[in-house]
Parts: sequence; C-alpha cells; structure tokens
Amino acid sequence: QVQLVESGGGAVQLGGSLRLSCVVSGSIFRLIVMGWYRQAPGKPRDLVASMTDGGSTNYADSVKGRFTISRDYAKNTVYLQMNSLKPEDTAVYYCNIRATLSRVSRDYGYWGQGTQVTVSS
Repeated sequence: QVQLVESGGGAVQLGGSLRLSCVVSGSIFRLIVMGWYRQAPGKPRDLVASMTDGGSTNYADSVKGRFTISRDYAKNTVYLQMNSLKPEDTAVYYCNIRATLSRVSRDYGYWGQGTQVTVSS
C-alpha cells in the first residue's frame, strides 16, 4: 500500500522559513502528479503547489516566488520549501500524489495526514 508521511511543520515568525517533507512508501508504477495542499480552519483545502513526474510545476498565486516544490527521487521524498512566511500561510499542509500501481490499473490519489504550520506576526 502507498503511504505518505509528512514532517517539518511548526511555529515560525513572520518572514521565517520552513521545509516540509513527505516520504512516500509503497510500490508506484507511474507517478502522475504530486502536490501540496493546505487547509486553514473553516476554509476549503486548496492547492499550494504541484509538480508532474516530468518536472512541470504549478503554484497558487498567493505563494508564487515564496514556495518551491521539489522531489528527491532517490529518497522518495517530496519537499515544500516555504520562505517569507506570512500569517495567512497558517494552515495544515497535506502532501498528495496521484499514481498508478501497475500497467493496467487506474490512477489513485493518496494523502498524508497533514502537518501544522503556524506563522505569527
């Protein structure tokens, strides 16, 4: 089975930085897309950043120029580098991947448990 384990969240001050990590375990035949989402209290879960297996990236307008998504293939780890953090970045951040498990399987989405990021002014 595929599992995603996130880490790296915490409390930082305005302008600080954090690096979130997401370790992906389990056999994946083909990765379609990976991404980071966030959900603030009372708000919907929104896309923060995504990256295809080919390396194409997409970012929410609110984080462009501040956040960077990357992957270490050797470590099966997805990262989200967050710089110049603002209080409005406060949320639970979730790692997500969409992948196929075999040549004949459909694609499935997988979620991590989330990690809290709190930014104080």
